[in-house]
Amino acid sequence: MPWGLLEDKHLDLVPGTIVLADQSDIPPEYQTIPRELLKHGTGKNAHVILSPQPSDSPNDPLNWPTWRKDLILVIVGLSAGVVGAYGPMLSPGFVEIAAALGITVNTLSQATAWVILMIGLSLFVFNPLAKKIGRRPVYVISSIIMLSGSIWGALAKDYNSFLGSRIWSGIGMAPYEVLVQCTIADIYYVHQRATRIAIWNMFLLCGISGGALIAGYIIEGQGWQWTLIWCAIIFGILLPLVLLFVPETAYRRPLSVEVLAQAGRDVKADPSEKKDTASEREESSHVETGAATEAKETFWQSMRLWGGIYTDTPLWKIFLRPMVIFFYPAVLWAFLLYGITLTWIVVFSVVNAVIFTAPPYNFSVSETGLISLSPFILTFVGEVISGPLNDWVCIYLAKKNRGIYEPEFRLPPIIISFLVGVVGFFGFGATIHYQTHWTGPVLCFGLANMSLALSNASVFGYVIDSHKELSEEAFVAINARNLVTFGLTYFVNDWLAKDGVLAVFNVLGITFIIVNLLTIPLWVYGKRIRSYISRNKTLDKFMHED
Repeated sequence: MPWGLLEDKHLDLVPGTIVLADQSDIPPEYQTIPRELLKHGTGKNAHVILSPQPSDSPNDPLNWPTWRKDLILVIVGLSAGVVGAYGPMLSPGFVEIAAALGITVNTLSQATAWVILMIGLSLFVFNPLAKKIGRRPVYVISSIIMLSGSIWGALAKDYNSFLGSRIWSGIGMAPYEVLVQCTIADIYYVHQRATRIAIWNMFLLCGISGGALIAGYIIEGQGWQWTLIWCAIIFGILLPLVLLFVPETAYRRPLSVEVLAQAGRDVKADPSEKKDTASEREESSHVETGAATEAKETFWQSMRLWGGIYTDTPLWKIFLRPMVIFFYPAVLWAFLLYGITLTWIVVFSVVNAVIFTAPPYNFSVSETGLISLSPFILTFVGEVISGPLNDWVCIYLAKKNRGIYEPEFRLPPIIISFLVGVVGFFGFGATIHYQTHWTGPVLCFGLANMSLALSNASVFGYVIDSHKELSEEAFVAINARNLVTFGLTYFVNDWLAKDGVLAVFNVLGITFIIVNLLTIPLWVYGKRIRSYISRNKTLDKFMHED
């Protein structure tokens, strides 16, 4: 294996490793099925072997036209953008809102922490349900909760009612923060996923930063209640779009050529198993890839709220699996890298009002909101770069690797996000401490957000490609980071007052460096780790069998 990746010594075909580029020098052990029987991309991607292989059914989401897939992504992406804005959008007016509700700024920041906690807890309910009953009903329920929670918050007359509305809304926010990645895995091929992950993440992160930007003017001009009224209006528009144009993307695909190929994993130590799997491959070359005679669903059939059960696995097992998959190295790495970086980003939104409304900056509420223009722009730039770059790197490295794609090929772009993040986190603390011109900390705030935007295509793409069949459980485990975010946002203002901005952000920066460096052993040992997990019979039985 080139470039420092260690080859596995036990399996010829490791889960997650696929033939991606159709070329003449593909190693013989990967030529399990004649390449002409496999479906390929079109246009400039005609040399790309589609993974996963779609069935022949017109109802298979992989076979839907690209415009339909992208419309689904835009609708759920816009919903994710409003969800992203919902948590931190009140931060520019923390001082004003706290006075109106008769509480301290620290108490108000703790309300944001409770929202984050509810997101983390509700994930353990919504994602398992989405695996069992499908994505569509979960999206609809989430949109209804967000609509009602926004109305409730706008009408709240005291802090207890306000807090109740935030907690209720936190329950509904979870699917749009996590389930969208599973939808992307449902409808797009491996070589398309990073770009689409970047699009979803652009909506989410631009919502986080752009929400505070817009909300500063709304709070100053119309009052803080109008931030929630506008959220209610937007969800009132998005809910019908979800009902009409976001069909069910979960699909029980017939046993396909690709699945049979993956089942034929050669165990080098056992020649008899090699013989059996060889016969499986021969049989697989004659198996059709789906129900070609299946009638195409009408528009209204595809819009039914519930389409049935999508897995026979009992719910109790689905609920427990995130606790197990959390300790898979790929998932634990994603939890640390994504979770810690995003938690640190949330810290910015909690402390900005305190820092920038005080001397030497003395910003107004709207000016504090304008700070978010920096992360909004740089997040957008980061997402535009990261998705296409990540997909290009994967295809390029697969070509150089004799057509074989490894999920670890998602990892090299982490180098860019690492360098940008180091400047952002350390720079913010230093510029605030030494009271530089406001452009210093504002730029560093944007760079920290850009770092997250640049890394997410790698993080989520790697997890999906390594453990596609367990993506719901994996994303629940990763987003347990909300529990970490809850703890930090609950106490960060006290920590800031005690130790100062420089000390706080130095700690955040050092932690950021440590978790990014964990990418190196994952690059080196990732394939062997995937092999070990696959060969662990007890683990495999619990995680994959019904």
